[in-house]
Amino acid sequence: MIDFTYHTKESAPEDAKPLLQKSLDSIGMIPNLHAVMAEAPTLLNGYRQLHQLAQQTSFNADELTVVWQTINVEHACHYCVPAHTAIAKSMKVSDTLIEALRNDMDDLGDEKLSVLKATTLAMVRERGNVDKATVQQFFEAGYGRQQLLEIVLILAQKVMSNYVNHLAETEVDAPFQKFVWHKKQ
Repeated sequence: MIDFTYHTKESAPEDAKPLLQKSLDSIGMIPNLHAVMAEAPTLLNGYRQLHQLAQQTSFNADELTVVWQTINVEHACHYCVPAHTAIAKSMKVSDTLIEALRNDMDDLGDEKLSVLKATTLAMVRERGNVDKATVQQFFEAGYGRQQLLEIVLILAQKVMSNYVNHLAETEVDAPFQKFVWHKKQ
C-alpha cells in the first residue's frame, strides 16, 4: 500500500483548496476520494469535471447507474460501489436494480438495461475493441452512437476513481459504510 494523505482544505496543495471547497459546497463533505485526489489538483479537477459531464449525458438515472456500477464492479472498486449505491439511491434508482448491479447479475430485469450492461462490460474488457455483434445489439436495443461514446466518457471518469482507490486503498466514507461491498469470488 502507498501511504496517501487525506487532505483537508488546510493541508491540500493550493490549487486543490478551491476544488475541496466545491466538494464541501455541493456534497456537504470532502469525500475521502477527493481528499486523496487533492494531492494532484489536476486529477481532482479532471475527475470532478468528468463526473459533472457524466450527469449531463443522454442516459437517465437507471442507465447512468448501470454504466457507473458495471465499471465499478468489473474493476472491483471497494470504494466506488458503495459510493455509487448511495448516489443511485439519491437518484431514486430501484433497490432491485441496485442490488442486481452490485451482485454482477447479467439479467437486470429490463432487456435494454441488460444490453447496456453487456456493452459497457465489452467496452471495459476489450479496451474499446467491441465486436460488431455487441454494437448491433446495442443499437437494436434503442441506443445510438452518442450513447456508445458516452460510455467512453464515463469509463474515463471511473478509471480515474477506481484506480486511485486501488492505489490508496481509500477508506469508505461514513455515509457509505452501510453499503460496503466486496467482489464475489
